[in-house]
Amino acid sequence: MIAYLVRRVLYGALVLFGVNLLTFLLFFAVNTPDDMARLNLGGKRITPEAVEAWKAAHGYDLPLFVNETAEGTEKFTETLFWHKSVPMLALDFGTSDSGRDIAAEIRTRSVPSLLLAVPTFVLGLLVLVTWSLVVVLFRRTAFEAAAVGLSVVLMSVSSLFYVILGQWLFGKVMRLVPVSGWASDEGAFVFLLLPVALGILSRLGSDTLLYRALFLEEMEKDYVRLARMKGLTEERILFGHVLRNASLPIITSSVAMIPMLFMGSLIMESFFGIPGLGSYTIDALNAQDFSVVRAMVFLGTVAYVAGLILTDIVYTWADPRIRLGRA
Repeated sequence: MIAYLVRRVLYGALVLFGVNLLTFLLFFAVNTPDDMARLNLGGKRITPEAVEAWKAAHGYDLPLFVNETAEGTEKFTETLFWHKSVPMLALDFGTSDSGRDIAAEIRTRSVPSLLLAVPTFVLGLLVLVTWSLVVVLFRRTAFEAAAVGLSVVLMSVSSLFYVILGQWLFGKVMRLVPVSGWASDEGAFVFLLLPVALGILSRLGSDTLLYRALFLEEMEKDYVRLARMKGLTEERILFGHVLRNASLPIITSSVAMIPMLFMGSLIMESFFGIPGLGSYTIDALNAQDFSVVRAMVFLGTVAYVAGLILTDIVYTWADPRIRLGRA
């Protein structure tokens, strides 16, 4: 089991290195430092001297991979790749193009992002799985048909519609929650109610159909028929047996939501004025701060790889075959 997890960690490290290298090529080979300088200087009629001065001020005046003017190991260490990408593997993100410490900004802004993303993820998983089990419990009835029809309608609507409608209805008309804003103490709870609820609602349609299909597939298997023959109730079969046997695909689909939670926070944080990592990324894109954008792309990859490793650990609890070394 330990060897299995070690292999997964090594695989995750290779993924991180590959993403880091690909991101470097996109930002420094496809979009060259000269292009960054012109975009930041804000005009087409920029002198070469101004471009070179901007690159020197921000540390972009080095060669990409090999410095032919240097000697020894400095041929490789005095390069953009060594200065801008290698430190990211140790989570050293350096400074932004505006001169601010990116790691300090991430530490500060990660708290609002986690306060938004974790309840949306955990509560959403509990609510959606429970709701899907209830739909399956009343299968082949008018309730199931209505639930499926509602799910199709909900998944056909853009998440932006839920945000705008929720802000107008609950913030403007009913005045139950603030439309936007943030508080650094326990008052942040009030500002999180609406975005968390809307985040769960936006997943209700697609996830209900997915989980319902998983549970219905399990309901046709032999162990369910055997449980019925033994006299177990449908509720006990669903919540005690079907849910456990369907946990592996549920875990897999949930892990796939981790990067989507990060991307979804871009919308939620921007519309609700939450000073998290999502709004930080949007501000960096608007300011054309490529150092911050590269850091956030790499941080999203770290979160995804960590989620995959966590999934493997949870698999050992959910599937005895992995725990016993047979898978």
